[in-house]
Amino acid sequence: MTVFARPTNISCPLENEMNYPLASTTWDEREYEALQRVIESGIFTMGKKVAEFEQEFARFVGSNHAVMVNSGSSANLLMVAALRYRSNAPILPGTEVIVPAVSWSTTYYPLYQYGLKLRFVDVDAETLNYDLEQLEEAITPATKVIMVVNLLGNPNDFAAINKIVEGRDILLLEDNCESLGALFDGKQAGTFGLMGSYSSFFSHHISTMEGGLITTDDEELYHILLCLRAHGWTRNLPKENHVAPMSDNPFEESFRFILPGYNVRPLEMSGAIGLEQLKKLPDMVLERRRNAEKFRDLMKKYPSLRIQREIGQSSWFGFAFTVKSDMGYDRGQIIAAMNKSGIEVRPIVAGNFTKNQTMKWFDYSIHGELKNANDLDQNGFFIGNHHFSLSDEFEVLDRVLTAVVNGQI
Repeated sequence: MTVFARPTNISCPLENEMNYPLASTTWDEREYEALQRVIESGIFTMGKKVAEFEQEFARFVGSNHAVMVNSGSSANLLMVAALRYRSNAPILPGTEVIVPAVSWSTTYYPLYQYGLKLRFVDVDAETLNYDLEQLEEAITPATKVIMVVNLLGNPNDFAAINKIVEGRDILLLEDNCESLGALFDGKQAGTFGLMGSYSSFFSHHISTMEGGLITTDDEELYHILLCLRAHGWTRNLPKENHVAPMSDNPFEESFRFILPGYNVRPLEMSGAIGLEQLKKLPDMVLERRRNAEKFRDLMKKYPSLRIQREIGQSSWFGFAFTVKSDMGYDRGQIIAAMNKSGIEVRPIVAGNFTKNQTMKWFDYSIHGELKNANDLDQNGFFIGNHHFSLSDEFEVLDRVLTAVVNGQI
């Protein structure tokens, strides 16, 4: 097992320094050497290294196919777009899609952009994933898709969700951008739905500069994704495919457009970096889980703060807190104390997304009161996890929480 050292730009925590950031580099000389090899090759756009990374990523998560794009947001976009163009039961404008009330903006935007009707459902106060009772109640005869978001590294209870949709004409999609490496019943999160999305942005479990992926076992969707990724042309399709018949004339196929696609191709450098990052991923996730054990032990001292309850085996993107009511202190005091002590802190993703002004553009409904989403929005926050030991950082966290709880700040 590889033991990862703290990056040299992060020293031991000291007062008034940002020494417990949300994220840190996972690169070493291997990634820089991979970059240099691509530079020396003179091929910078998507090429052999991207294809190799896609194959290795699919093997790692246990999917038949993986398609790399330039971000996790683009992965969500193509995942939704592909459903519009499949031959059997395409998802058409006006279709109802259930979504959790707490997630990132680009979980929702592609659904809006393809004319789908969003139905927001509350999350569980402890797991931060779907409130399963609310999810089941929210389903209507119009529901055709459930977008399952694995929040902050925590996989959903897919056994329960599959039971809910059993016998119904409802398909599952997974936004797994925050949860690469998480497991439920021994199976990788991101592979329970028809398609799953992932992110390899700097702050995530692996970093390819910018990047994202979509996985699927459906060959037709795979071919649609290949087409949509690069302008909607045929050039990247295999001769035998499920989208369009191909001629034997490469000149004609150079600029033949069959779907209204995008240009969300990754750089060849991102694929090369991804290959090196993927080799490290199991050990990096293991270290995140070790940090989580230390974190949970520490938080036993602070029952006034609710932390995320693990489902399956989380890959622990970060550590979430919710301040319980009537504790004599509030979130603002904790955040101020953390900022003063150099602990970087953020809201729990986007909080209750339905509070945002952008909602005026959506066709949507809300099931129930979104009580837990509102609580997370008003009283929740999270701090980072890393691929190296956080023993020193947790000492600072302990001092900060003790001071707040005891009214010393």
